[in-house]
Amino acid sequence: MITEEIRAAIDKRISTNDEWAYGVEQCYKEEINILSRNIEDTINFLENECTADEFSWLSEVFDDVAQKTQSRKFVSCLNKIANKFSEECKKYRIDRAIQYAEEALIEE
Repeated sequence: MITEEIRAAIDKRISTNDEWAYGVEQCYKEEINILSRNIEDTINFLENECTADEFSWLSEVFDDVAQKTQSRKFVSCLNKIANKFSEECKKYRIDRAIQYAEEALIEE
């Protein structure tokens, strides 16, 4: 299961100073790689184990994951979880991150 990997990557991102652009970028890359590796595992994590705080931190890379995987199921899951964590979504404007993820999908 990817739960431990995701949580370790989030912890690393939380402890990385936002002013250190290279460090933040490395954290993003790690999160994107983990979340993109197996979209079913990612969706399972988001739906069953993800906390509101974790969801808000991961929102930083939603568009990159959507672009890399081109998974409509992933974006649909984001909308579902946004409803579950509506207060955090309002507070951190996660709706914008989800909108960017939707826009990252290539139209067929």
